[in-house]
Amino acid sequence: MLQILTEPLTPEAFAPFGDVLSASGAPDRIINQGFCGRYHDRARLDFGPEARAGLSIFKAVPRAFPYRLDMVERHPEGSQAFIPMSADPFLVIVAPDEGGPPGRPRAFVTDGAQAINLHRGTWHGVLTPLHEPGLFAVVDRIGTTPNLQEHWFPEPYMILPAP
Repeated sequence: MLQILTEPLTPEAFAPFGDVLSASGAPDRIINQGFCGRYHDRARLDFGPEARAGLSIFKAVPRAFPYRLDMVERHPEGSQAFIPMSADPFLVIVAPDEGGPPGRPRAFVTDGAQAINLHRGTWHGVLTPLHEPGLFAVVDRIGTTPNLQEHWFPEPYMILPAP
C-alpha cells in the first residue's frame, strides 16, 4: 500500500491548495476599544456568480492513524472553509490537480488553533477530525449547480503520522 507521512500545516506548504487561518503573529488591526486584535481578510472565499456563501455546522466522527485514504473530492464551483469549534488538531489531505485527476496527496495536521480554506477546485480528503467532538463551522457555496466531483484511487494510500 502507498504511504504518506503527515507534515505540519504551514501557510507556505499549504499555499497551492488554500489558506491557513490562524491568529498567529501581530494582528492587522486593534479594534473594540483596544480589546480585540483583528487578523483581517485571511481567506480567499470564492462562490462564483450564481451562488452565495453558506454557513453550516458539521459533526464528523473522529478518525485515527493509520488512516486509509481511498477517495478525494473537489468543489469546482466554490471554495470551502473548515473552522474547528474545539481546540483540537485535525487531518487535512489535499492533492494537486494533474489536468483533471488528482496527483499524489499530501497530508497535514493542524496545530489545534488553525482553520483552513480550500480554494475552488482543490482536491481534498473528507473532513477528518482526530478528536471528539468533531464539530466544525463550514463556510461554502450554496447554489443550484453541481459542485462535487469525487476521485477514487485505484490503490489506496495509508496516512501515517510523522515520526
